[in-house]
Amino acid sequence: MAVFRLLPLGALFFSVAACAQGGAVSGGAAAPQLPPAGAQEHPGVFVTAEEVRALRDARGLYALLDATLAANVEMMEAAFAQPIETPPPGEAGGYAHERHKQNYREMKAAGLLYQITGERRYADFVRDMLMQYAAMYPDLGPHPRSEKQVPGKLFHQLLNENVWLVHTIIGYDCVYDALTPGERATIEANVFRPMISWFVNEGAYSFNRIHNHGTWTVASVGMAGYVLGDDDLVEMALHGTDKSGEGGFMRQLDELFSPDGYYMEGPYYARYAIWPFFYFAEAIERNEPEREIYAHRDGILEKALYATVQTAWPDGTLPALNDGSLYMDVAAPGVVLGTDLVYDRYAGDPALLGVARFQGSVILNGSGLAVARDYHAADAVPEMTWSSVEFRDGADGERGGLGILRAGTGEDQTVALMKYGVHGLGHGHFDKLSLILWDQGRDVLDDYGFARFVNVEPKYGGRYLPENDTWAKQTLAHNTVVVDGQSQNGGDREVADAMHGTRHFFDGDGSDGVQSASATASGYYEGVDMQRTVLLVEDEAFEHPILIDLFRLAAESEHQYDYPLHYDGVPIASSFELAAHTDALQPMGTSAGYQHVWETGRASTTADVQFTWLDGHRYYSVTTAGNGPTEILMGRTGANDPHFNLTREPLLVLRRRAADHLFASVIEPHGYFSGATESSVQARSRIASVHVLGSDETASVVEIEDVDGDRWHVYVNNGAPSGDTHSATFGGQTYTWTGNAAVRPLR
Repeated sequence: MAVFRLLPLGALFFSVAACAQGGAVSGGAAAPQLPPAGAQEHPGVFVTAEEVRALRDARGLYALLDATLAANVEMMEAAFAQPIETPPPGEAGGYAHERHKQNYREMKAAGLLYQITGERRYADFVRDMLMQYAAMYPDLGPHPRSEKQVPGKLFHQLLNENVWLVHTIIGYDCVYDALTPGERATIEANVFRPMISWFVNEGAYSFNRIHNHGTWTVASVGMAGYVLGDDDLVEMALHGTDKSGEGGFMRQLDELFSPDGYYMEGPYYARYAIWPFFYFAEAIERNEPEREIYAHRDGILEKALYATVQTAWPDGTLPALNDGSLYMDVAAPGVVLGTDLVYDRYAGDPALLGVARFQGSVILNGSGLAVARDYHAADAVPEMTWSSVEFRDGADGERGGLGILRAGTGEDQTVALMKYGVHGLGHGHFDKLSLILWDQGRDVLDDYGFARFVNVEPKYGGRYLPENDTWAKQTLAHNTVVVDGQSQNGGDREVADAMHGTRHFFDGDGSDGVQSASATASGYYEGVDMQRTVLLVEDEAFEHPILIDLFRLAAESEHQYDYPLHYDGVPIASSFELAAHTDALQPMGTSAGYQHVWETGRASTTADVQFTWLDGHRYYSVTTAGNGPTEILMGRTGANDPHFNLTREPLLVLRRRAADHLFASVIEPHGYFSGATESSVQARSRIASVHVLGSDETASVVEIEDVDGDRWHVYVNNGAPSGDTHSATFGGQTYTWTGNAAVRPLR
């Protein structure tokens, strides 16, 4: 369908400025009349009249649809019971901030409910709220609390204002025909047009940025362009403010996702970034289907949705990679939107109905109806269980990636995740080759994620805490080796953004009970090459899958290597005599995150290191080969934290000094504990020892022995990846195996 232009861009901004100089406008008659919006139908950016009729007829038939409608009605009944508020700008995360966020949610819901129910009060609500905004917005300047952000006017950062417009324009589109021409002219001249002008001019940096902030900016302007009938805005949204293609939506689609759909800032930001991607894509498809946006780049939007949901843990939460939350899950509204649109616009994959079951809601258009209908008709909805998967990173897919190994099904899966892709822009962490282990429905070896209490205004205005930089982003905060007490790349983001890890091999088949992932990272520390290989192994000798972790470092000179493990739970037993610091604590160091860790105890040994802790109903033991003298440091976060911004979490650090070195560890879940029945079973590890038989640039061979004397050999090809037969000779003995990694019992 054609898009019609209202005014040339220069004339548009001139007329908006003239309105602003004349003071606030209230009532339709006082506003200058803009040309009609053209021949487009309303609503048309998110839902059509035909879809509305189908939704209306489907009420009472499908549980997911009814639950969504009921939630929206409940929200609006609460809104009707209170006066409409459009407060002056306030602190990020404070009352005004949250009120404006709730306002856009309510306007979108009210617009859709007006279409579905036909009740005039919903349209009046949108009109009345927007008229209040029309009376205040022209007089607003940049937000007074923007700090280092690109400011909006209602919000401290432009991003939030973009989100406001995306949702509000949907509500406005739904009530468009219920408003008088004068009301529309007032709202458009005093709210939408000056807001868009701010986004395009003062917000040009964000508009043209290849980043999730940029996606929200272009989506808001492009969707408004369709509703207002302004093809100039749509073209800018698609191709950047100068329409050259250096910025805009199409370049973001090409640059921000790998060919597998993995979003470079990580899963937490993917669930947020795909929200505007799908909103704007849907608006494009509805208004200009000839652009074939859903086919672009081999269906990259479909891949983006799958990459997001398939990174989720078995309970639906998303791993806290980069500046990620420990609590976000695939019921986030952006993932609900993407799930329904992908299900309807692509192949109707039944696996997505399992995601919809977890979400418990659908979007209120034809795609949401399709999911609700098919969910209702399905004989059995599949569990939201994914297999092992690797995602390439970088726009070309050649910048490392993310490997996820899974054993078992349902929420009882054991999952090992290793990160070896790009840094992740401003939200990236210095954590290359980091490891997270999920078991028993929780993070067992966890990642701190971000240091932030989102929208909790008393905590630094709800923004990122200073400790996000000084702790959460630092290498020590992650389960990866720290060299010489410094973070990767010296903590320099620009250097980190120019680098990436390198995939060595990935095997998630597991038909022989062994799955493996291996990657390298070079140049993150001068003169030190790193390789990590993790194997998830199912063997009848062990009640649960075990994780074998081989972290190899190669250097020409001696370095200090710290191998940290961030565990949750209560220490139970250890193979070393710990000198606990009971009367005074000192930070573990002075920089690179060490200044935030209280050293709670220290030990040293030349033997294997074994440490057992209790987490939930299960015990966990890590056994690390005594491959050289080891200093053992016990710690807990919270040092140099005068405002108590950090959560108190334990960690174990194994410190060794060497040039070439292999940390060879086995992490074993075992036993059972119940506080309710006061029962404990198999509280001790079955692993008796781990021994490095040899390791160099060609191969690593490790022997594991259990308490019954049974032994296993672990083989890893460190040379060029190949599924062929490999051999290595260490200590006069030659070892032969097939494939890049293998575990062979010697029973």
